[in-house]
Amino acid sequence: MSGNFSRFLILLFSLAVIGASAARADTVQLKEGHPDRYVVVKGDTLWDISARFLKSPWHWPRIWKINQQIANPHLIYPGDVILLTYGADGQPMLTVQRTEKLAPPTTETLEGAPPAAAPSGDGRTVKLSPKIRVESLESAIPTIPPAEIAPYLSKPLVVGRTELERSGYVTVGLDNRLILGAGSEFYARGINNREEEFKIFRQGDELRDPETGKVLAWEAVDLGDARMLEPGDPAKLVIVAARQEIQPRDRLLVSPKQEALPYYAPRPPTTKVRGWILAAEHTVAEIGPNVVVAVSVGRKDGIEDGNVLRVMRHVGKQRDPVTRRNYQLPEEESGLLMIFRTFDEVSYGLIMTASQPIHINDAVITP
Repeated sequence: MSGNFSRFLILLFSLAVIGASAARADTVQLKEGHPDRYVVVKGDTLWDISARFLKSPWHWPRIWKINQQIANPHLIYPGDVILLTYGADGQPMLTVQRTEKLAPPTTETLEGAPPAAAPSGDGRTVKLSPKIRVESLESAIPTIPPAEIAPYLSKPLVVGRTELERSGYVTVGLDNRLILGAGSEFYARGINNREEEFKIFRQGDELRDPETGKVLAWEAVDLGDARMLEPGDPAKLVIVAARQEIQPRDRLLVSPKQEALPYYAPRPPTTKVRGWILAAEHTVAEIGPNVVVAVSVGRKDGIEDGNVLRVMRHVGKQRDPVTRRNYQLPEEESGLLMIFRTFDEVSYGLIMTASQPIHINDAVITP
């Protein structure tokens, strides 16, 4: 009985230690040497600013306190001052201080406002008309570098089996041409809507889960853009932009609506996930910061835009010097990535930090 009781106490102690460690990992921790205030400058990103204050930049939403006294309180602009304060419970808070109000995009003088007076250098009084500083929503700082992800927001990127089967396809060009380029008119079938703008793509490499072998999707190689001329079966279209030669059997999907660069709130997924890096921009051997990667988790796994994932390096096996048998070494953290576009079973993310080179088939997990 005493032995069982001792084992029970050890189990309770172990669970307490594990719980305490998990709680510390989930606690907002300030970065050593953090500033108490920071003036935002053009070129900053929300991730950069968050990393100045926090050990884990994805904890930003948990300590961000909205200032309802300013316009667009969810956004941050160059010239804003980020202040670090503490609540009554001692928890850190980040707020924004903005000395000038935002206005609609107009530079006209306020109508009906009385002119202000100011002394000139020679003693005369000069009348000044009050103006409001103009800041459009587009001038707000982005969460991550826009130049790195913008090209990926308007492309199909990947297609699932269902999308591939339901997509339209090129049959032949006018005058039986088989090689098409910009300005070429062509016929297509399988287009069951009357949309005007289409993306032309070619089925690319499989994106396969390295653990299960399941094909999750196919890369969609971007070939160009087309515009509808005459709907029907076959439909008649014209190529308005060509990035590669276009041929019969190449596929068509409706062009996604052009929108402003999305605003991502960095945060961990709401569930525990584990996946893999499937592909990287330009198929580089070693992956570093600001490289776009495809990962094997998507909307079906609860992944959303803005989710942050930890990248884990597979270390491999080591020979035990005593037993002379191989044993598995634990995975080591090698970086962080942020998801910016999701599909059913695949997502695209940007590598935000890398403590060592990242590789295809490295694991990604909830931080």
